[in-house]
Amino acid sequence: MNRLNLLFLWHMHQPYYLDPLSGQYRLPWVRLHGIKDYFDMPAMLDDFPAIRQTFNLVPSLLDQLNDYASGSARDKFLDVSLKPAADLSQEESAFILQSFFMANWDNMIRPFPRYAELLSKRGTHPNPDEIWRAARYFETRDLCDLQVWFNLAWFDPMFRDTDPFLRELVRKGRDFSEAEKALLIDKQREILARIVPKYRELQNAGRIEISATPYFHPILPLLWDSDRARECMPHAELPTRFAHPEDAREQVRRAVEFHAAMFGKAPVGMWPSEGSVSQEILGVFRENGLKWIASDEGILANSLKMRLRDDGGGLADQASLYQPYRLSNGLDMIFRDHTLSDLFGFDYYKTDARSAVEDFIGRLRHIHNTLPRDRAYAVPVILDGENAWEWYKNDGRDFFYYLYERLSSESFIECPTVSEYLENHPPTRTIPHLFAGSWINSNYSIWIGHEEDNRAWELLRQTREDLKGFLAAESFPAAAVEAAWKSIYAAEGSDWCWWYGDEHSTDTAQDFDELFRNNLINVYRLLGKETPQALYVPVLREDRRVRVAREPRGFLSPTLDGEVTSYFEWLASGMAEIGGTGGAMHRSESMMARLYFGFDTENLHLRIDGRGTFREIDTRELSFEIGFMRPKQMKIVIELDGVAASGSLFARNNGDYIHLKPVPCAFADMLELSCAFADLGALERDEVCFYLSVYRHGELLERWPDRGMMTVAAPTPNFEDEIWS
Repeated sequence: MNRLNLLFLWHMHQPYYLDPLSGQYRLPWVRLHGIKDYFDMPAMLDDFPAIRQTFNLVPSLLDQLNDYASGSARDKFLDVSLKPAADLSQEESAFILQSFFMANWDNMIRPFPRYAELLSKRGTHPNPDEIWRAARYFETRDLCDLQVWFNLAWFDPMFRDTDPFLRELVRKGRDFSEAEKALLIDKQREILARIVPKYRELQNAGRIEISATPYFHPILPLLWDSDRARECMPHAELPTRFAHPEDAREQVRRAVEFHAAMFGKAPVGMWPSEGSVSQEILGVFRENGLKWIASDEGILANSLKMRLRDDGGGLADQASLYQPYRLSNGLDMIFRDHTLSDLFGFDYYKTDARSAVEDFIGRLRHIHNTLPRDRAYAVPVILDGENAWEWYKNDGRDFFYYLYERLSSESFIECPTVSEYLENHPPTRTIPHLFAGSWINSNYSIWIGHEEDNRAWELLRQTREDLKGFLAAESFPAAAVEAAWKSIYAAEGSDWCWWYGDEHSTDTAQDFDELFRNNLINVYRLLGKETPQALYVPVLREDRRVRVAREPRGFLSPTLDGEVTSYFEWLASGMAEIGGTGGAMHRSESMMARLYFGFDTENLHLRIDGRGTFREIDTRELSFEIGFMRPKQMKIVIELDGVAASGSLFARNNGDYIHLKPVPCAFADMLELSCAFADLGALERDEVCFYLSVYRHGELLERWPDRGMMTVAAPTPNFEDEIWS
């Protein structure tokens, strides 16, 4: 009774990349994560028999894995990998140079000298014109080596270290043959074919539990009734009501049926897509034989109408979070520890494996020592099982092995599956009404409420209504009807609206937009009906404002010296993460890391941090442009010469920019600058909209945000009182 139960749930999911119009996969991430994450995550448990875990596998992911394993799946990245390097067109060569460095540079490219050499030869921050120029200097052997390294680097270290063929390719390093490249792609398919059998083997041995998610990963409560968003987003602008409980039921039914066929028995538990729940959908789970679901601690806090954490982020009521609950219809539910789960996803890679593991074990020991002894408590750690590990050295293998060794040796910790824990320790507390929301901010704002999100819901609603009308008016072949409904269900997936709106950005946003609309276009194509012209218009719009990691919380008056003069200097500022070296959707690396922004009553203050300090960056002929779109079209240009920075404010006039005045700035560890709101034409409460561009020798290296602009409101003198009132 005194052991602390640690419940790991790894959620395995990728968007449904199959384009129904072309029959090809638009992006390669199912294939590449398949050889890097989906096999090794459960396989590591072979060495740690005391640890049992739950893996949540989304049916639409398994569909794609099966296609790749069978050899029937194709994607452009695979096609240009297989094509002989000597036969590549100039366009294909440019595509390879643009796309085949989409990986974490520090952990997946730089450890391999030849791959790093090719990156340096291409350039680390090329614009499209430079890509085309670089393609002329890449010889056939360079392109072949790049084809091999992009596919080889994505193999998990367990395969590169133990497979003789892969180990030899790594040792050889360069001058690969076309035959070796073909064998490498065959090796990918071989490993992809081992994934599902591995999960089935561990499940049958009682080592893991496999749970599921609704088939195409939809936000289930919004399918049931999009107006349910009012409970957690009372002031949001919502689209015309979409209310199809039958679709919610079908997404769950198909998932359970598919899961049973794939693994020999139906799932007992389900992680609703993005942890999205509401009171109305609970019956759907029970109807399909499910016994438990899970979501985030924020849903628990809102359901119980209590604060689980204090102002400092510490748990004020551990006992309430670390136990299961019985819902009104008899379903059981657990809630993820948001902080601990996010440490795995966003923080622990920043330090060495031992320090990270010791921090985690220390947190668990503190939880165990401070909990009551009245029952067996459980700490749920639930997060993506694939996207974080490229940020870790050695794909997280060192971290996991040390973590599992420590967990296996700690007598106060037990690591069961979710079902094992619930069977042995059933809930004693109930939740009469489950709050509507997701694991992100306890609402649905990622997927509904923004202009782009709402537009997507309107297109989905209209296409679904048209499909029902067609089917009511005439008969169609059964295969066409089934395929049309499949396209509707695929378009209901959460991944399209994940990239609409201001919350997230990706270099492949256009692909996601087109995949969403192509699924709807396919409905009309299958039934021989004319496609509405609205479906050919991108949902994405260029004039979009990004959300930031942190908004300003008070006035500040920094010393412009390029250094953090004191801990408090930028403490009250807002902050935005600028770029990445890979990440969830594999963005190319950015030279800049963070943008801090804040103000006093008269001035806007900006601070730009690089991936290293500015002392470590080659600042010769480097310049920064802060372009202002509102209230007036203006720009600040900061030029660096390796020693000092000089800044100037320009105003747009008849198509040209006219110099107005100098702007105070400085760089050392970072770049700092200030500009008066009055010079920008901004009065109190006016929106100041801007973006950041980086140039070298006058050529654009990067722009942030890549589309749209940042927005900050010029403050009133009472700003601090207003935000805390």
